[in-house]
Amino acid sequence: MSADILESVREIIEPIVIAEGMELVHIEYRRERRGWVLRLYIDKEGGVTIDDCSNISGQTSHLVDIDDLIPHSYLLEVSSPGLGRPLKRKEDFIKHKDRLVRFKVDDPIGRWKNFKGKLLDYKDEVVKIKVGDEIINLPFNKISEANLVYKF
Repeated sequence: MSADILESVREIIEPIVIAEGMELVHIEYRRERRGWVLRLYIDKEGGVTIDDCSNISGQTSHLVDIDDLIPHSYLLEVSSPGLGRPLKRKEDFIKHKDRLVRFKVDDPIGRWKNFKGKLLDYKDEVVKIKVGDEIINLPFNKISEANLVYKF
């Protein structure tokens, strides 16, 4: 699914999610064994319930079809991002400052492609993390994955 279509889906669904006091974390559209799946990840302070997922599913299921954005039949799933919530947007890095995060980069920084450290800051397209005693600046556009690390 092209970035344009994902953005169009976000524009339709995000206002509904926000109106319900939640955040649209991420959207996926992919072919799986059972067919095409449009998966919405939502979150809110204190966590998402099954009722929250059902509510958003019920309010949004027909909207994407009305605008005919997706050319195939698909299954809509609404889910929590889970404990290892992905950080995708710049706002995510600002919101989760001081949290433990696992990062992957495509091109090594120094000799490393994987980092786990405390998220210190996001500023001027750079994510600053503390790994042990070292401060590392990761260019935002070089981060291929970032996820919160939950400590039990």
